[in-house]
Amino acid sequence: MASIKRALISVSDKTGVADFARALADRGVDILSTGGTAKLLRDENIACRDVSDYTGFPEMMDGRVKTLNPKVHGGILARHDNEGDLASMREHGIEQIDLVCVNLYPFREAVAKEGCTIDDAIENIDIGGPCMVRASAKNHRFVTIVVDPADYTSVLTAMDEDALDESRRRALAVKAFAHTAAYDGAIANHFSALNTDGSKRDFPDVFTRQFIKTADELRYGENPHQAGAFYADPEDDGLSMADCPVLQGKAISYNNIADADAAFALVRDLGDEAVVIVKHANPCGVAMGAGSQAEIYERARAADAVSAFGGIAAFNRPLEADTAALIAETFMEVVIAPGFTDAARKVLAERKNLRLMLAPSAAPVSGGLEFKRVNGGLLVQQRDAHILDRAACTVVTKRAPTEAEWNDMLFAWSVAKHVKSNAIVFAKNGTTLGVGAGQMNRVNSTRIAAHHGGDAIKGSAVASDAFFPFRDGVDALAQAGATAVIQPGGSIRDDEVIAAADEQDIAMIFTGIRHFRH
Repeated sequence: MASIKRALISVSDKTGVADFARALADRGVDILSTGGTAKLLRDENIACRDVSDYTGFPEMMDGRVKTLNPKVHGGILARHDNEGDLASMREHGIEQIDLVCVNLYPFREAVAKEGCTIDDAIENIDIGGPCMVRASAKNHRFVTIVVDPADYTSVLTAMDEDALDESRRRALAVKAFAHTAAYDGAIANHFSALNTDGSKRDFPDVFTRQFIKTADELRYGENPHQAGAFYADPEDDGLSMADCPVLQGKAISYNNIADADAAFALVRDLGDEAVVIVKHANPCGVAMGAGSQAEIYERARAADAVSAFGGIAAFNRPLEADTAALIAETFMEVVIAPGFTDAARKVLAERKNLRLMLAPSAAPVSGGLEFKRVNGGLLVQQRDAHILDRAACTVVTKRAPTEAEWNDMLFAWSVAKHVKSNAIVFAKNGTTLGVGAGQMNRVNSTRIAAHHGGDAIKGSAVASDAFFPFRDGVDALAQAGATAVIQPGGSIRDDEVIAAADEQDIAMIFTGIRHFRH
């Protein structure tokens, strides 16, 4: 096992670096360093040599040239079992460098600051750092490369246990290559999104994103004959399913993650205590408002008890024991919540196959990008994080809605945003009564939702994710017994649709925004 005799440390992220360097020095490692890192180490009374003293060349050009020198890269790239390399080292006075601890200028952070100019961005492009990282990773048979402060402790432990072998160094090298790839991708994204005047477009001409596999492969993909894996997006501004550990249950599947994501995305949009049950990516039962958590869950499940079987339940409050007892009565695939009481965990522990996912937060999503793979390309869009403001709505019918109708319409609207289009949602007293999802025309979505709701729909409110192109949709919901409807408006036949609502004494609200979800 190769020992670590000399290390080069030069980092922008100085988290934990002093402790790491001190531990190396205590183990007899000779430390080379540069600029601010060297100053920090000396301030901490850790002995180190400046790279400029070692190479015989001073740092120059405002620090742009520090480590771009054969004495540095020769020491990193030399193959320790190659006599020609060793002879070159002896001839030119090159010292062997066994460990390189480098991370790169904070380019992403710099360009994210308001007022960052092209010159500012350019000055935050690291050159020497990526060169050293790539050289070290290339020569990982002999050199240990450390780019992540989270690895400092494990590297020290491996040194002490004489376990810093080639396989461990290769794993660190893979991480290093990913580090430089993400860095180069961020630079390409930034500069290819700039206009000639320096202003920035929403989407770059070249789009690069790095996704990281969070665990071993999933049980399978959408179907057993398809393999599947889950990759987290470290740049996502919203809560990732990768941030939600599975506390119990059998291995998570592709569909479980997709449905849990859909369920939790909706429950996060509902400010009051709420429960969402999702089946095949669509909410089949949603309830919020008055009552205990157990009562709210019962209302959500009863909204479509058949579809709830084998579904995913999402909560925006920690799960309580009474609710857990109700969940245990039927088969559920996943329960996701921002917490579980000890009593709830105890109740559900008997359900060995039920997966419990712990979400670190139930705050609404504020931004980020969404992706959809299509043959030959990638569709990219801003995430639909719009939350409707009642004050932005317009009453377009002769009759204004009652306060109860307003509440039910706004609730139904929040649900419809998360239903596959064409989407129709009937709701009353903070509970969905019928959901029509993914139909090719809006009238069929209305009829399906109305059929499911039955007599309970009398006096309900309806949300439509997009405008009614004809009056037949309004006629269908009126026939079912709905008394109020919220929709975007914007059809060339709006007048006809409004007239149909007036004829049947239905209060109608226009939002001016739609929520197609394909």
